Amino acid sequence: MSGRGAPGPGGEPDPAPAVHPDDEPDLLRDQFRQLLRYRWLIALGIALGVLGGGWLGVSGADSYTATTEITVRPLPLDSSGASSAAGGTSMGSERRTALSSVVAERAADTLRSGRRPQQLAADLQVTNPPDTRMLRFSYTAHSPRAAARGANAFAAAYLGNREQDAEARAASMVDSYEKQREPLLKERDRLAEEIASSGREGALDGTLSAHSSVVSRIAELNGSISDLRAEDTTPGRVVTEAVPPDAPAGPGLLLMLGLGAAVGVGLGLLAAWVRLVFDPAVRTPGDVVRALHAPVLGTLPRGRGRRRGKRAERRARSRPLLAAGRLAEEYRSVAFRLAYDETFARRRRVLVVPPRGGIDTALAASVNLSASFAEMGKEVLLLEADLRTPSLTERLRHADGVRPGGWARAPGHGTIGWPAGHRVPIDAGESGVFDLVPGHRVSKVPRALTSSAVTQLIGHADDSDSVLLVLAPAVLSYADAIALIDRVDCVLLVCDPREVRRDDLARVRELVAGAGGCVLGALLHSEGTGGDSGRGGTSGPAAPPDRGLPPRPHPAEFVREGVGLRVLDR
Repeated sequence: MSGRGAPGPGGEPDPAPAVHPDDEPDLLRDQFRQLLRYRWLIALGIALGVLGGGWLGVSGADSYTATTEITVRPLPLDSSGASSAAGGTSMGSERRTALSSVVAERAADTLRSGRRPQQLAADLQVTNPPDTRMLRFSYTAHSPRAAARGANAFAAAYLGNREQDAEARAASMVDSYEKQREPLLKERDRLAEEIASSGREGALDGTLSAHSSVVSRIAELNGSISDLRAEDTTPGRVVTEAVPPDAPAGPGLLLMLGLGAAVGVGLGLLAAWVRLVFDPAVRTPGDVVRALHAPVLGTLPRGRGRRRGKRAERRARSRPLLAAGRLAEEYRSVAFRLAYDETFARRRRVLVVPPRGGIDTALAASVNLSASFAEMGKEVLLLEADLRTPSLTERLRHADGVRPGGWARAPGHGTIGWPAGHRVPIDAGESGVFDLVPGHRVSKVPRALTSSAVTQLIGHADDSDSVLLVLAPAVLSYADAIALIDRVDCVLLVCDPREVRRDDLARVRELVAGAGGCVLGALLHSEGTGGDSGRGGTSGPAAPPDRGLPPRPHPAEFVREGVGLRVLDR
């Protein structure tokens, strides 16, 4: 296993590996499992869908629809007075006429139901089957008889309105022709008198010609008037008369409930997907890998449940740190993966930190990983670089009669008092013994972490069969971990995927890469698993409450102390 996320040229991390096409089904399954985390949204969508389907089913249970079909006959004249037989009938216009308020008023006079025409028209639907001159009137009412009466009334009102309109247009054209004929009749009579007074032989050729033209024009107008009066103004005929329906128009309550549930599932999944897209929290190991560009080295078994509050923190500090059972095996698995990692094998130094928040789980992980490396026969030193709330000395059992290893006995040359002082051999039970450099509170944390004594102590990890583990506070809460990265290089992130954000992990990766280190991987846990060892652990008394802690320094404090650190502050 090679350390993914190692810095490339220029100290920047290598780009994330491309997704292989064979991994796409796994990504889809992972995304679907993430959607199922929002079961309450899916359940809410199903509930809304079922309620909506039930309401539609119940409201449609007492509604009946009857249908009347008519054929539309082309009228001899359109509204402009030209013949429409050659051009056909615009069925779109006829459909809009059938839905007009004029037709609704005629139907309301026929039905005499006491409802306004607009209310009656709201229950009507008029359709035109393609490539036909047919209109289908569908009327919905609360009783079968009312539905049939409504459909027939609207069809009759439409036909009556269309016939009345055709007759009115024909009468208007007849009146127009008669008005044109009246002056021609007078002119004909005048010319006839003039011809009669002068005699047939003495009449002028012009008078005879004018008389003939007037008579011809009068004959044309009389023919047009006769044609209009003889035209058939029948608007159409009823093909299918509406009868009272035998069953309600709705699809039924059971079918609507099923359709509502199906639509609700779709709405719930859509809402869950939107919630997932805008959720900044890390939900799966895949999200951790994509954010860190590093693998997940292990996942600690789930504990007895999630606990919050100060009482839970005090209880976590009072639990044994050394794990047993499944938890211990998971720590051994992580230690073996680190031992065979190419990046870690070159320096054998690892910085164990959480991204933000408390340090309890990272503290338990560093202790158990130290015990696992000691079980492999390595010479292990655990450096407690938590100089704000140190507690390992009180919580671990000392190995009586055992002298610390050679590198742990190396004197410190710090001027602040840390890490100079005693080195403590820790009894890890059957795993063996490892050395601890306990932390203690100092007045100037940045100067202590960057002192020559710490650098000399970390340099002893270059010896063969030696492993150095450094425990530091959260990367995003303090700058302590950034101060150590240029000498420890490798970082192991301990986090709860449900409590950390993707941008937090990306920020950690940028800070580590900018300081010259690399992220070996992540150790995932759920709240309550980090220090819950079950049986077989040994613990001292609980750590005292945190009182009188020095203020948290900003990363710029290292610059003010005059220490040359590569701190990435973006």
